[in-house]
Amino acid sequence: MNPNGKTALITGGAVRVGKAITLALADAGANVVANYNSSSTAAYETVAEARALGVEALAVQANIANLEQVEAMVGLVKERLGGVDILVNSASRYKETPFPTDDHSEWHRLTGIGINGPYYCTNAVAPGMLTKGEGAIINIVDLSGLEPWPNFLAHSVSKAALMAMTRQWALELAPAVRVNAIAPGPVLPPPDYSPEVIDYVAGMTLLQRWGTPEDIAEAVLYFVRANYVTGDMLCVDGGERFGHRKHAFD
Repeated sequence: MNPNGKTALITGGAVRVGKAITLALADAGANVVANYNSSSTAAYETVAEARALGVEALAVQANIANLEQVEAMVGLVKERLGGVDILVNSASRYKETPFPTDDHSEWHRLTGIGINGPYYCTNAVAPGMLTKGEGAIINIVDLSGLEPWPNFLAHSVSKAALMAMTRQWALELAPAVRVNAIAPGPVLPPPDYSPEVIDYVAGMTLLQRWGTPEDIAEAVLYFVRANYVTGDMLCVDGGERFGHRKHAFD
């Protein structure tokens, strides 16, 4: 699919990697909708940058864990921009959830955003894509969906579920709609990372460095344009998943 003139909805599209994806799609000529939950200032700044690239851009608030809010958001996009051609399920919450626990609130919050959110969004846009006869859905997962991370049960389970939904949706929505996933490695340090931790993480990649949000955005553009690829996953991780092998006998 040529993104030029299409409409892309990016959940979590106002900040960090989501912002880079929003602006890359806008730069490729797509009208963009930056979904946000609480980052209103950042959302409107991102939308202003997208409009400066010559496309239509909207900031739409919705908690994607809430079905009614998702359906209202997708309805607004249909009314204003004619519907969603490209969906990027990027929103997620990165927080530890130690196990066992007496407090299940974070489990419900993280899986609500990470599992129910993409499910609601994809379910809401799929009928329109099928009617148009084309669509592209890209899910942002990560390596925690392939292996367990200590104290990140809800996050890991959510990403593994999104990987499974990628394959399932590719099957259910073929041939009109293509569905793929991207698993980023270290591309943007969390604010609480110390310089020592940042260096350590870089050292665990084969390329010995962090990537950038723009690296993920480029992968999104690839999947939008790759008309013969569906049900697949691309790791954009600098070789992080093999980095421990390089140091195994140091």
